[in-house]
Amino acid sequence: MKIALPDAEGRLAEYSLSGNAIAGAALGPDPARVVYSAAHVVADPFTVNEPSGRATVDWPKTLEFRRYLAGLGLGIAEAMDTAQRGMGLDWAGALELIRRTKAELPDALVANGCGTDHLDLSRSHSIDDVRRAYLDQVEAVQKLGGRIILMASRALVRAARGPDDYISVYSDVLDACDHPVILHWLGDMFDPQLAGYWGGQTFEPAMQTALAVIEASVRKVDGIKISLLDKDKEIVMRRLLPAGVKMYTGDDFNYPELIEGDEQGFSHALLGIFDPLAPVAAFAVQRLGEGDVSAFRATLDPTVPLARLIFREPTQHYKTGVVFLAWLNGFQDHFVMLNGAQAMRPLPYFTEVFRLADQCGLLRDPEVAVTRMKRLLAVYGV
Repeated sequence: MKIALPDAEGRLAEYSLSGNAIAGAALGPDPARVVYSAAHVVADPFTVNEPSGRATVDWPKTLEFRRYLAGLGLGIAEAMDTAQRGMGLDWAGALELIRRTKAELPDALVANGCGTDHLDLSRSHSIDDVRRAYLDQVEAVQKLGGRIILMASRALVRAARGPDDYISVYSDVLDACDHPVILHWLGDMFDPQLAGYWGGQTFEPAMQTALAVIEASVRKVDGIKISLLDKDKEIVMRRLLPAGVKMYTGDDFNYPELIEGDEQGFSHALLGIFDPLAPVAAFAVQRLGEGDVSAFRATLDPTVPLARLIFREPTQHYKTGVVFLAWLNGFQDHFVMLNGAQAMRPLPYFTEVFRLADQCGLLRDPEVAVTRMKRLLAVYGV
């Protein structure tokens, strides 16, 4: 099958699809690594709401995608930044998403984002305000029987005067959690408003504060996800974690080697890229559990160029590539996103994502993908 794709100057060149789709596999119980896919949401394209206004979610399609992930044996990281949390999806929408996912998949491995995003950042907030905001969200999620991912807080960055404020807030919030939680250290490349998190402008002091938080409440911490796109920093911190506390890689650039690990340990996974790469992730980790490291790397390594493209700067717009692939693969009938985020990447980005996804075997039905790619090209005047 072939399609004519334009270059950056609009010149068309014929591209021949590989036609190879990745082999399917589902993770069984007790996999070699805990794997969470941070899942996107499907927007309702028929809403009368303005893109910059209240989000309107297509709940049937959103839940259908979560059933697909759970069917592959993957965990679901719910209401995270991949779901445009704080970038189109507000706290009320996030809580409704968490409620619906829990009702739809009561026995699935799901961890849910809790933060402080219901605070109005146009106003000044105290440390006590931030603490109460975290506790409000924790209480709401726990009432639904949900497990928790403690998300980084934009309000805490603004209110904190130093590391002690982070330690104080996290200590009180963790004390209120019924089950061990996953902490989330999201770098400013994903969210510029989180620059200086943990009260440190450089990695080493910030890491020491995060470690102090974990060590003070170690029985309440399942693990920490760090999304800094720097494998060396993740490995350094991984080796310093207390026994029993997991490192969840959030590194969408270097995940194969971090999940494989080394003689001193390995990372589990909580990744936005494992939304479009879900079947590849399940297949690869299954092979790893069988002791076939070569097959694990042979499956995941070819996906890295695609992941690096999807997460290229400005990194916070990676959701556009994730949803684009969901549309190409038939998980939704349109390419419309919350907050109009489908417009946040240029046409050459989409054409290259299309090529690389094909070469990785990620186009489930090449005929459908080509038809939809042609529709997108027509919108751009091709």
